[in-house]
Amino acid sequence: MKREKSEELFTRAQNLMPGGVNSPVRAFESVGLNPVFIKKASGSKIYDVDDNEYIDYVGSWGPLILGHSHPQVVEAICQAAQRGTSYGAPCEGEIELAQLISEAIPSIDRVRMVNSGTEATMSAIRLARAYTGRTKIIKFEGCYHGHADAFLLKAGSGLLTAGEPSSPGVPEAVVQDTLVARYNDLDSVKKLYQEWGREIAAVIVEPVAGNMGLVLAEPEFLQGLRSITELNGSLLIFDEVISGFRVCYGGFQNYSNITPDLTTLGKIIGGGLPVGAYGGRKEIMERVAPSGDVYQAGTLSGNPLAMAAGAATLKILKDNDWYDRLEVISYVLTTQIKTAFEEHDLYYTINRLGSMFCIFFTENDVDNYEAVMSCDTQKYAQFYRELLKEGVYLPPAQFEVSFLSCAHNLEDIDKTIAAVNRALDRIAQGGESIEQ
Repeated sequence: MKREKSEELFTRAQNLMPGGVNSPVRAFESVGLNPVFIKKASGSKIYDVDDNEYIDYVGSWGPLILGHSHPQVVEAICQAAQRGTSYGAPCEGEIELAQLISEAIPSIDRVRMVNSGTEATMSAIRLARAYTGRTKIIKFEGCYHGHADAFLLKAGSGLLTAGEPSSPGVPEAVVQDTLVARYNDLDSVKKLYQEWGREIAAVIVEPVAGNMGLVLAEPEFLQGLRSITELNGSLLIFDEVISGFRVCYGGFQNYSNITPDLTTLGKIIGGGLPVGAYGGRKEIMERVAPSGDVYQAGTLSGNPLAMAAGAATLKILKDNDWYDRLEVISYVLTTQIKTAFEEHDLYYTINRLGSMFCIFFTENDVDNYEAVMSCDTQKYAQFYRELLKEGVYLPPAQFEVSFLSCAHNLEDIDKTIAAVNRALDRIAQGGESIEQ
């Protein structure tokens, strides 16, 4: 598989952008490669600048649940663009998307559009602090809520109190009010409340952790967070930037029947265009300017192109049985991948929920950050490189989630399984076994 043009572009890019990329995971460093530059995409496939075809299980990191370049979404974007790409003023598309979101997620009475998941979580925390009159927040190790300063903490397994910055440029003073607990560990949360009690404004959590691979929350964990926050007068924030509209039509909260106070969204609600949103109960959201005194603004918020793409996507998801289809095809894929590994005497863990899955290169059950860190990242990288040669595009990092789309079909699954078997055969024949 030739990659000369990708290599040439990467050389140029390194002279113009930090690391040659605009987001770190795109650099492919953790899998020992230089990045593949994409030229076009359609359905379940992406094509690089060297004209290599790949079955895509990244899907722009989750937004493209309908697949690449879905005709109805593209048409909605084109029609919106012909009317103007940005107004800096209200447009009807904002209302349409807001209504679709609020109808789909009952906990959202009011919603504010922003441009990214980071903006959404950052704004939700500000609002929670203002509404409760408190300053401290609790997050969980391994959960990622964007790159706002307050969220960038070292989250080692023993870190259960105020964290220290995990990135230069983040002052300790900024994160001193951010507390870190263990995912799926209610006792760690209770200990923080015992120490800080009424100073805690909110608990923010990914109800489906999608940034340390795919880690599923135990039902009693989320229900326990709801009870603890209610008991202590704190807000519960579900970060559904990844899980929103991914498992079912609505948020994971619909699926789990747990109601948060605030919800953050992104990815799917923009249909592949930059977008974010946060929303919740009326009395909380009315504190946001101009209704209230909590300031948050954005020149391109509610951009008509993103609103059109998002509305088109949600309408398609609402009126079809796509979630049932995605469940079936995802089950078939992951079951056959597991079988392929076992036939090579490999017994790695695969976590799956709906159309999301992650192959963890460990034999341990993976239900928290500590278990995630037991994975062998070098063996994942080796497997990734071999699979890429076969035209299968997984996330270029062990700790990212793979996504299926409505465009994937059984032919894609069959080709992927054949590719997995060939990749495992080559690794074994090369004398570099990936057994534990």
